[in-house]
Amino acid sequence: MSENVVHLHKATDPPPSGTAPTVLTVVPDAPPARPVPLWVRSGRAVKTAVTHERTRSTGRAMARHASYTFNGGRIVARRTWDGRTGARYERMIRAAEAAGNLEAAEEWEERLQRFRAARHHRRMDLLHSPVEAAKGVAVGAGMSIGVLVALGVVMAINTGRVGDVITPLSATIDFIALLIRIVQIVWGPALTIGPFLALLALWSVGRKQQAAPNWALPANVRNGEGEPITPSIVVKALRDLGVPALRNAIKEMGDAGASMLGPITIAGCGVEVDVTLPSGVSTNEVQNKRRKLAENLTRHEHEVFITIPQAARTVRLWIADSGALDEPIGPSPLVTDETMTANYAKGKAPWGQDLRGDAAALSLYQRHLLITGLSNQGKTVALRSLALWLSLDKSVQFLMGDLKGVGDWAMFDGLATTLIQGPTDEHVIQVTEMVEGAVDEMNRRIQAPPGTVFPPLIVLVDEAQVAFMCPAKDEEKRPYGGSKANSRYFMAVRKIHNQGRAVNVLMWQGTQDPTNENLPKLVREGAHTRASLALGTESQARMALGDKAVDGGAAPNLLRPGLDRGTLVVASDGITIPAGQSSITVRTHYIDDDAAKAITDRAKALRDGVTTLHATDQGEHHDPLIDIFDVIGTTSRVRTKDVLARLATLNAAAYGGWSFIDLKRVLDDAGAEPYKSDGVMVVSRDRVARALADRDGDGSASADG
Repeated sequence: MSENVVHLHKATDPPPSGTAPTVLTVVPDAPPARPVPLWVRSGRAVKTAVTHERTRSTGRAMARHASYTFNGGRIVARRTWDGRTGARYERMIRAAEAAGNLEAAEEWEERLQRFRAARHHRRMDLLHSPVEAAKGVAVGAGMSIGVLVALGVVMAINTGRVGDVITPLSATIDFIALLIRIVQIVWGPALTIGPFLALLALWSVGRKQQAAPNWALPANVRNGEGEPITPSIVVKALRDLGVPALRNAIKEMGDAGASMLGPITIAGCGVEVDVTLPSGVSTNEVQNKRRKLAENLTRHEHEVFITIPQAARTVRLWIADSGALDEPIGPSPLVTDETMTANYAKGKAPWGQDLRGDAAALSLYQRHLLITGLSNQGKTVALRSLALWLSLDKSVQFLMGDLKGVGDWAMFDGLATTLIQGPTDEHVIQVTEMVEGAVDEMNRRIQAPPGTVFPPLIVLVDEAQVAFMCPAKDEEKRPYGGSKANSRYFMAVRKIHNQGRAVNVLMWQGTQDPTNENLPKLVREGAHTRASLALGTESQARMALGDKAVDGGAAPNLLRPGLDRGTLVVASDGITIPAGQSSITVRTHYIDDDAAKAITDRAKALRDGVTTLHATDQGEHHDPLIDIFDVIGTTSRVRTKDVLARLATLNAAAYGGWSFIDLKRVLDDAGAEPYKSDGVMVVSRDRVARALADRDGDGSASADG
């Protein structure tokens, strides 16, 4: 038998045909339709009412005003207690002792002694005051009655009526009776209204001090966006940090917790303050609470920076104005000043601004460089801006390898001696041989006579992690990547790190997501200037900047990926870092591709012309005269030492050991002898071209294996 379900119909509905009028109809296999109990509907209504925004706002308002009244009473009671006792002085003494300021503690103790002496004097006076008061009242009353009687006598003499003698006294008595009557009338309502007025006064005190839980405050007060930083706000933020020893110490200090603070000074788009922590509280306990401290200061985490100055038990807080770090810092001077030039030895590259708003400039003189960070955070632009500035020094030479290969460095074509662009293993091989050629040039310079001055040679590899992770091997089974003793790229970089600085051969690298696999430890530690954009973890931050910088407050792992693009943390002696800090945060200028091309065009105009090689020669056969013609490029004449350097870059195996004598021998044999121009030996492009034409015409092309 199938289930039957009873449906209810209204009594006014017509009954189904063929049935007697009834309220019930049986419908087979119909779904159940039970009436909703009243208590269920009531519960839902109550739940909706409780969760309604208006209900929550009303609840917060009731809690807020009740807290204003209650806490206002506590504030008034504490103020009264402080005024009647020496509690304020005792708190000041404890605060000075906690801060180690014994002179201030002694001064407050003297004030406490003077307060107690004055209070004792007042209490002793109270013992004699009743008698003195009674005497004063008696004398005053007698004198007042005498004056009134004398006034009545004068009136009686004037009017001739004896009754006027008591008229002034009677009027005074009537006035006193009127005052008593008024008090009798007002006293009852005053007793009724008085408590409400007292509560209103307490509510006003609590409201002025915002003495209510944060969740109950109005939205505009609770958010606190843009709220100025004051000593009391900093002390409250530290007190509520969740460090028991710090909270208890501030509680003992009371309002004098501000004695922990140094002066709050304006620092760029924010403020800076030094906090001397009480005994028993370490600096890393505050550093590890950065997010909570920022929220207590009504700031976002990225708007508060904590560093460790030289003073013991001290943290330095830099607190940004709300939203200030999300605003751009403006264009680079390289873009706005078309007359700017560079000086490798004495100048500094305009890189951006520090958090104080001051210009951040970096010295590149004899410093190996490493910039790292997550992908798409502005690493290439930050590295490229340094190379753009240095390109304005015409003495600087560049060997560049871009292992991303999307054209970020294309504007250096015609400026760099070598420019290799691409992400494949073949490109890694080319870049490795380029770096090895720089090692040969470094060795040649080291063997030069003492006192010889060499032009700067910057060996720049972007996306260097591709080279370290390359699996390719050469004919001798030596890997190009990796970090072993036979790894070619790794060993070439290490050699430049070890000795290149002395002869102005410098290694610059940009890499992503530093790990031991894609950025070996020896390579990381070989860089004099280390900078990092946003990273994922603290361990990566330590790999990028070193333990000292991170222990001193450097935290690139706390930068916001995507939002803090172009902001990096720098550890280097080549940039001005505030005393006592081991790193500095820099917001770099953004230079787009068009602006970068305009800068390199200016750099090319300063030079005689550079022929950029886009690959190194891996073959065994070469023609020295053709190679000389190629490295001269379109310039009419090039100094012999520059020709030698370019040949070494072109084919280190063939020309790395060449001297001026070898170059002169080849040119003399071809009839394109070098000559002296403006006091320096140069090679003429036209002479080499004629020598090649004459040689080809004779069919005497030679090859030197």
